[in-house]
Amino acid sequence: MSRLLLLATVACAAAVALSPGAHAAPRTTVSVDRTAVATKLGHTFVVHSTITNHGTTPARGLVAHLNVLSLGPGLYVDPEDWSSHRTRYLAPIPAGGSTTLRWKLAAVNAGDLGVYIAVLPRDGRAVAPTTGPLVHVTIADRRTLNAGGILPLALGIPALLTLTTATLGIFRRRTTRAGSSSGRALRS
Repeated sequence: MSRLLLLATVACAAAVALSPGAHAAPRTTVSVDRTAVATKLGHTFVVHSTITNHGTTPARGLVAHLNVLSLGPGLYVDPEDWSSHRTRYLAPIPAGGSTTLRWKLAAVNAGDLGVYIAVLPRDGRAVAPTTGPLVHVTIADRRTLNAGGILPLALGIPALLTLTTATLGIFRRRTTRAGSSSGRALRS
């Protein structure tokens, strides 16, 4: 009878682990160092996430993934533009231990965006990810007169051309007058 009970327990545990509502690692949680970021277009910012293992055995075979999305319609977001290192393969996390990850992001779109970290098993099981809280990112549109450092060129090149044209005009007039004067002197 105990063998039958053991088999039933293993089968039940397997069914729970593979059920659609099961999480990547039910004994892990994801936290972040902040839930809001305000920055300007073109700037970079950092979010730290901590994955904690609340279980009694090491949490192995996990992958953490950074996700970026628009919180409103009409704003296209390409997560690869925000961070080139969005997937991290985690070393085993000891029982009761944690690991902290540093995520560096570039603010490439103005508007309200959401950033969150999801943790999934690397073995590809169809389970719900363990996610951390959303980090609400507000990116202010940076209005600048000197976008990309072009202002000196935009003002300098026309000024240089104007100066060059004026100088050549003066030089031509002097050369023409000098040529006319020397021609008159020769004729006299």
